[in-house]
Amino acid sequence: MELRHFRCFAAAAETLHFARAAEQLGISPPALTKQIQEIERLLDVRLFQRTKRSVHLTSAGEVFREEVIRTLHQAALAEEAARRAGRGEIGRIEIGYIASAAYSGLLQTEVARFRSAYPQVKLNLVEAPMDGLPVMVSNGGIDLAFIRPPVPCPPDVTFMTLIYDDFVAALPEDSPLAQKDTLLAADLATEQFILPEQASGTMEVARRGRFVPRTITNPGGLVAVITLVSLGQGVAIVPVSVMQRVHMPGVVYRKIEGKSIPGAIALASRRHEKSPVVRAFLKQLKSRQETQADK
Repeated sequence: MELRHFRCFAAAAETLHFARAAEQLGISPPALTKQIQEIERLLDVRLFQRTKRSVHLTSAGEVFREEVIRTLHQAALAEEAARRAGRGEIGRIEIGYIASAAYSGLLQTEVARFRSAYPQVKLNLVEAPMDGLPVMVSNGGIDLAFIRPPVPCPPDVTFMTLIYDDFVAALPEDSPLAQKDTLLAADLATEQFILPEQASGTMEVARRGRFVPRTITNPGGLVAVITLVSLGQGVAIVPVSVMQRVHMPGVVYRKIEGKSIPGAIALASRRHEKSPVVRAFLKQLKSRQETQADK
């Protein structure tokens, strides 16, 4: 039995007049009669009691009508859901991110914008180590990732830069360097560096100060990095958003003199993304990127 059978039955059951039902459906009365006969043959039951003057539903027809109405309604919902999914209005997106994307406010802003525009798209977000995020995008473990370039990316993964920021130094509160308002890169030459996930800031400070940094292997996320600084284990070069958001006892932040040390947050995605909902998110962020470029 097909939906065409249900539609024919529903029209006949509503009008109780085969000629009017056929006109409503845009078919001939004999064609409608044939459809109803097919249904009755498939069910092995009479659905209509017909005389020359009237048409009535049998008791089986009454029961069948209720189920047909429900079925047609559900079919309409399924059709609309498929269309909306095709337009990127329904679906699910898996998003990975690094902590500084949240500290910057970028993650919250863009997720809120997307949820407002596409309330029926489910967004699942997870913080994960940055080095693994591009690979997860490539293999389909996640759809998008907020990262800090530079980071190695598989060939099928690309990224767009969303915001630029700077790096600052996080110091133990009792460090002699904490007495200064700003630091020279060379001031940090004898310090031990706690490496965050993105080590480019640390390497740039070392380059400017003309020294090879002594480093501690990355202990985890930025909070773990700042915790080690608070315990006096060393200093760290971190994004300015950390200075603005993470206030921990025993830690002070200082800017570094000279030209700002640039950093950025970018979105990693698959080069040939097929999902309509993911493409909708990418379109939103592309629009943001273009707006920022015009300023």
